[in-house]
Amino acid sequence: MKKNAAIFLDRDGVINEEVGYLDNLDKLIIIPCAYEAIKLINESGVKAVVISNQAGVAKGFFTEEFVKITNEHLQTALRHKKAYIDSFYYCPHHPTEGIKPYRQDCNCRKPAPGMILKAAQDLNIDLTKSYLVGDRFRDMEAAKKVGVKGVLVKTGYGSELLRDDGPDKATPESKPDFIAADILDAVRWILKDRE
Repeated sequence: MKKNAAIFLDRDGVINEEVGYLDNLDKLIIIPCAYEAIKLINESGVKAVVISNQAGVAKGFFTEEFVKITNEHLQTALRHKKAYIDSFYYCPHHPTEGIKPYRQDCNCRKPAPGMILKAAQDLNIDLTKSYLVGDRFRDMEAAKKVGVKGVLVKTGYGSELLRDDGPDKATPESKPDFIAADILDAVRWILKDRE
């Protein structure tokens, strides 16, 4: 059976605006170019897979049920524009903060690769032909750990990270393969890179 390629997408700050903890559906504002970007992924035959840290569950800001409702709401909005996500994965854990059983060191919270590996298994994905789009260096680090090319977008926390006085510095493990203005710029670069 032929393996699939995938574009893994962080959710908050990449597909929808970064609002801190998205704990209310009124705060779900999809970045306008995300519709076209995800539609391009769908049309290319590549899987569109969301992988998202949701530590707000561990911290008690919202429930896992709310994360699922938010993802369904996002999927419905995308479908209205003839785009869709193939599958959603999220990590509800935090290593040092929050309530049990969510306060734990896990293999799914990025930069750990657990969500990517689970998706690869579930969806028969060839990681060597796949990409990850995120707005944080930990997204890039997760990509590198599994041999996926990483694209850092300047939306969400991305532009803040890239400033000279930004809060984090890229390490060799978290250096992006490409820096894009937004998800649409990222997807266009990826589709060209795949040719």
